[in-house]
Amino acid sequence: MSVNWTNSRANRLSTLPPYVFARLDELKAQARAQGIDLIDLGMGNPDGLAPEPVIDAAKEAFSHAPFHGYPPFEGTASFREAITAWYQRRYGVDLNPDNEALPLLGSKEGLTHLALAYINPGDVVLVPSPSYPPHFRGPLIAGATLYPIILSAKQDWLIDVTQIPDEIAHKAKILYFNYPSNPTTATAPREFFEEIVAFARHYEIMLVHDLCYAELAFDEYQPTSLLEIPGAKDIGVEFHTLSKTYNMAGWRVGFVVGNSDIIQGLRTLKTNLDYGIFSVLQKAAETALQLPDEYVKEVQDRYRKRRDFLIKGLNELGWDIKPSKATMYLWIPCPIGLNSTDFALNVLRTTGVVLTPGNAFGEGGEGYVRISLITDCDRMAEVLRRFVEAGIRYDNSK
Repeated sequence: MSVNWTNSRANRLSTLPPYVFARLDELKAQARAQGIDLIDLGMGNPDGLAPEPVIDAAKEAFSHAPFHGYPPFEGTASFREAITAWYQRRYGVDLNPDNEALPLLGSKEGLTHLALAYINPGDVVLVPSPSYPPHFRGPLIAGATLYPIILSAKQDWLIDVTQIPDEIAHKAKILYFNYPSNPTTATAPREFFEEIVAFARHYEIMLVHDLCYAELAFDEYQPTSLLEIPGAKDIGVEFHTLSKTYNMAGWRVGFVVGNSDIIQGLRTLKTNLDYGIFSVLQKAAETALQLPDEYVKEVQDRYRKRRDFLIKGLNELGWDIKPSKATMYLWIPCPIGLNSTDFALNVLRTTGVVLTPGNAFGEGGEGYVRISLITDCDRMAEVLRRFVEAGIRYDNSK
């Protein structure tokens, strides 16, 4: 007898909207079955290999037996020291590697587990919309009551804390945010971080900042770390990943730094859920964080060239896209009259190009699509050729 377990699933799963990347995978599989040559600019999945020194470090570690055992729950001491040294070098932020840095199985895991460690059912959590899905899906899984902060192009996709009602701010427990931003590519000045720290300290709100695109910055722009701001470490933590900068998305290595009490709560939860990162990967990640600045500059130049190439081509098709200062994405408006899902599906069906609909990132993302700069300019030229052939353009005269 076959048992249908669908109705037995935990209620927390019913609170989750469909995960758009899973749906896109289904559509991509159908397109491939039809023989369509897909150009997938959907997920932020970097192309190419991890840096050679990182691969060599992993190979070397594989040959040593101690690396094959269980890693320490809090991560290896040498990786934590590499993390804190990187923060000192990049931002002038002093961190204690013993209790202010915690390696993670990628930042997505850490962001979601933080919600489980700190959110009780009904707790109010402030989340920008649009935002990276784990910023709101993690709290939803934990039973939070979300208060979406709707962002807009008119405000450069920045959070305006003055628009949060006083009664909501008094109830709020956590604020998730992310600059440079996925998906909007928005960047925030230091004054913004000072304002949000003052706001959170006044209302005693935990700040959770996602700094995953810190090194993908262009045109001399230097992103700000939350922890640079005086007082931020009293109420906040910051997440980072090696997925984007070092082409290590599949390696699943990230980390969180900041307030030691907040990190200890996350560590306590994780000791009951996983054994941490394979020590071989921690040695490789340690090597990545110690690479010279020339490597990071090469990565920045690669994405900047792709950014400039695609923006030029899209602007020739009617868009008016300004160069983004950071991230590996473009965030572009849908043609008038089409919502983000309809536009993305129309592009996929008529051109074989995969884009991510903006509503995947929350209601505030409706009317936009995200394009990942994860292929070379020759392939980008093919995207533009297909757009011209299919009549995909933006008519801003309507």
